[in-house]
Amino acid sequence: MGAAVLDNALARLVRVLQPHLPRAERREVATGSAESARADPAPGTVELPHLRCPSLEHFRDNYLIPQKPVVLEGIIDHWPCMKKWSVDYFCQVAGCRTVPVELGARYTDEEWSQKLMTVGDFIDRYIVNKNSLGYLAQHQLFDQIPELKEDISIPDYCCLGEGEEDDITINAWFGPEGTISPLHQDPQQNFLAQVFGRKYIRLYSPQDSENLYPHESHILHNTSQVDVEDPDLDKFPNFRKAAFQSCILMPGQVLFIPVKYWHYVRSLDISFSVSFWWS
Repeated sequence: MGAAVLDNALARLVRVLQPHLPRAERREVATGSAESARADPAPGTVELPHLRCPSLEHFRDNYLIPQKPVVLEGIIDHWPCMKKWSVDYFCQVAGCRTVPVELGARYTDEEWSQKLMTVGDFIDRYIVNKNSLGYLAQHQLFDQIPELKEDISIPDYCCLGEGEEDDITINAWFGPEGTISPLHQDPQQNFLAQVFGRKYIRLYSPQDSENLYPHESHILHNTSQVDVEDPDLDKFPNFRKAAFQSCILMPGQVLFIPVKYWHYVRSLDISFSVSFWWS
């Protein structure tokens, strides 16, 4: 996996060796695009507001300070990854690298597990052939493979936080259609940037936490017990009181998820997202 030790010697060595590896067989996979048909919103949904390239002051005063989610457009159009990245590109750049893959529909399921495998094997088993659900989720892929980090950049709005740039956690989320992140909340602000594919996302305010029935165990206290798209209202009757907003996050869009805001994510296509956690 190439830990960043000895002045990141392993990453530098891989960069030298990578061009000499045999080129992998080309994988042709449809990844969706901004022109893809939008999925129908759930009944009673309130669509999230969309904003194109707001100024730092406008974003701070209208969304960051009042802690309101918003979909930002036009702020990652310049990222090289928006033109470069594809399933085949990941095979060429990172196919031999070992990563942790989540196996199963969602991390709250009893049969859920994790397994180490190469990016090439992950793509063959779960992206191309779709034998079952596998998800390269919440992984710091960009620290492991610096070439990929060169294709993205930290959103300017992160400078409005109190932390330093080195404190920002950047994670990769790569998987097939149907991957799910159950309804949960995170302890930091989050920018979720969509590179390719589409994701259905539903958000609930922290003020509704009691109506969302968080797990009682410490390890899952930040995760709801409710399947938000098929809720058991006999078991969780107050869930019907919880108001939500939703969106279909399209390629090139970035969703601002305020700290502690509950969010549920389901991939509608083969999808790659980049998240930035900041304070």
